[in-house]
Amino acid sequence: MSQVTVLKQQDNTQDRTDEAKYNFYKTLSDKQIDLATTKIETLQINITKLCNQTCLHCHVDASPKRKEQMDLDSINQCLEILASNDSIKNLDLTGGAPELNPHFDYFVREARKLNKHVMVRHNLTVTIDGNPVTGESKEYLPEFYAENRVEVISSLPYYQQYFTDKQRGKGVFEKSIESTLLLNNQGFGRKGTGLELNFVYNPVGAFLPASQESLEADFKRELYKEYEIEFNKLFVITNMPINRFKQQLERLGAYDEYMTKLVNAFNTTAAQGAMCRSLISVSHDGRIYDCDFNQMLEMDIVMDHEPMTIFNFDYKKLLNREIMFGSHCYGCTAGSGSSCGGSTA
Repeated sequence: MSQVTVLKQQDNTQDRTDEAKYNFYKTLSDKQIDLATTKIETLQINITKLCNQTCLHCHVDASPKRKEQMDLDSINQCLEILASNDSIKNLDLTGGAPELNPHFDYFVREARKLNKHVMVRHNLTVTIDGNPVTGESKEYLPEFYAENRVEVISSLPYYQQYFTDKQRGKGVFEKSIESTLLLNNQGFGRKGTGLELNFVYNPVGAFLPASQESLEADFKRELYKEYEIEFNKLFVITNMPINRFKQQLERLGAYDEYMTKLVNAFNTTAAQGAMCRSLISVSHDGRIYDCDFNQMLEMDIVMDHEPMTIFNFDYKKLLNREIMFGSHCYGCTAGSGSSCGGSTA
């Protein structure tokens, strides 16, 4: 059974009308583009859907009410996969707020012992807020990250309070600035330290982002001028038309307009750099997907008539798999492109 067939059979992954109207496979065929897997360098793992924030655009639907967590057995299995595959150089931990998984610290330390590059999708405010369920403090995180030389990738929708709080909630900007200064104090984002602090920007609303280069310059200038904050890079990411953001667009009657923008802005060069070509995504329950967005839409990678998981992991089969696409993939290929590492073109 081909991946295309599986996609068509999974009614809960995408609305059929969307797939007919915004057919990503047809676009690839018309433009004679082959987006085959090139390598698998990154294991991106969503280790919890628990979060101290509830953001309007969150494609994970994370919140303080979510209880999904990756257990210790699964984390050890992921470590075994990393240990057995030298070509997988990067461990990318995400959530929710990944730090709220009770085994987070262990996972980071053990992956570093394997000489893997560890990236954490850190929302900044978790350092200030702590665990919303247990009340456990997370004030130690900046020092922990420095000790383990983690690459910190932090969401910061804008360098001004109004736009950040509008997207992420009242008070988020102030806490984000406070947390960033703590990271700077540990050396993150400072020249010569080798401690990477990268910010993630995505538009507030149904807009395509401006160029990554110009936005990065704006962020660096304004954040240093106002707060003496320094960081390494700005990753510009397009809002993906799934889950909460899609629901918001539909409430506003703007979904078709937004999808049309994405389709019309399709960029062949950006498509060639799609992250699904060099990354696999793992859910809290161990199932494997082509990317984090496919994971949220439950578009499982199926091999030998069963979903692939970390417990039947097969690197060779994954390397030779047919990547699954849907209408949401136009979000990754519009304009300068969008990936977990920012623009792709």
